[in-house]
Amino acid sequence: MSRSTFDGALSRVLAHEGGFTDDKRDPGGATNFGITIADYRKYVKPDATVADVRAMRVEEARAIYRAHYWDALDCDALPAGVDESVFDYGVNSGVGRAGRVLRRVLGLPDDDWRVTAAVLAACARREAAAVVRDINDERLRFLKSLRTWPVFGTGWQRRVADVRASSLALAAAALRPQEDRGTVGSDGAPRVPSPPPAPVAVAAGAAGGMGAGALVPLVAAHPRLAVLLAALAVAVAAAAAWRWLRRARRIVADSAPQASME
Repeated sequence: MSRSTFDGALSRVLAHEGGFTDDKRDPGGATNFGITIADYRKYVKPDATVADVRAMRVEEARAIYRAHYWDALDCDALPAGVDESVFDYGVNSGVGRAGRVLRRVLGLPDDDWRVTAAVLAACARREAAAVVRDINDERLRFLKSLRTWPVFGTGWQRRVADVRASSLALAAAALRPQEDRGTVGSDGAPRVPSPPPAPVAVAAGAAGGMGAGALVPLVAAHPRLAVLLAALAVAVAAAAAWRWLRRARRIVADSAPQASME
């Protein structure tokens, strides 16, 4: 589960939706931040005009998206990755269709769109990445069937590809052990963590007699151990170098001609 993905998913929705439009070919009519005039009238101002939609603040759009799309589809309870795919589908084609498609790809009856305990249980039995792929495959097929595909198809196809990619990245990040996960950036997208330090070669004496073959799996399982062993190796090497330097100085001193006392 991932309660931190809303902001990232919303930022991508806003990037795809853009600002104010009033395209006569768009059945949604006047739209701003992806919020149609019908939704603005439904959730904010019953008698809203096109001018009101144009003047909509992004904070208003965010509140609508959170309450009437993300929360309506219970995205906080969905697996990471599935949450974004369902949310973006709901924004683009309605929460009813998004919820029914989720049920359909999970093998459940699609006579209801709500995310219930049965839906969550079915999600838990499936690999999140597989659910993400199924949702976005169905979404693209549906969009291609619309009569407006020739007009908006290029943008829709790019949007579905972007949502698929970001959702799969979120699903993959959720599979990694907690200590190996990257942080979530300000855009909500998971960041790949840096790899652990490579195992270091340590002198047999410094390892307490442990062979190199035994050290490799131990270091791989405990990345911090690599740092300690590296420091120990440096200390051993430094001590050896110091002993060699003292011996060399002693040899040079012993071989130098002694000054006559006469």
